[in-house]
Amino acid sequence: MSDTIADMLTRLRNATAAKHKTVDVKNSRICQGIAKVLQEEGYITGFDILDDGTKQGLIRIAIKYTPTGEQVLRELKRISRPGCRVYRTVKDFPQVIQGLGIAVLSTSKGVLSDRQARQQNIGGELLATVN
Repeated sequence: MSDTIADMLTRLRNATAAKHKTVDVKNSRICQGIAKVLQEEGYITGFDILDDGTKQGLIRIAIKYTPTGEQVLRELKRISRPGCRVYRTVKDFPQVIQGLGIAVLSTSKGVLSDRQARQQNIGGELLATVN
């Protein structure tokens, strides 16, 4: 597997569509950062790092739904790919659904949401958009 971020987003997308409560993804620093941003922004309930006997391990993500059972994660879209990296400055961050969604960025300060990156005035690689 060459793109762990795309794998994580696809697993989340599929698990949400199938109404699963949790989903397991391969552990990496970038995936932990994305899970942390999703938790801080209220898109997932939480996540745990699991030891599955391999060197890499797993991240178990608890998916969040509304009280009526609807999806909170409606759309996860990968922007920057290994074959075509996309970098943005603070001025060029996209407005996801006029500010109702978030953009996830990899910056020099770690993985941040677009709101956090604007507050810190930091640009970076635009990993994904979430709404």
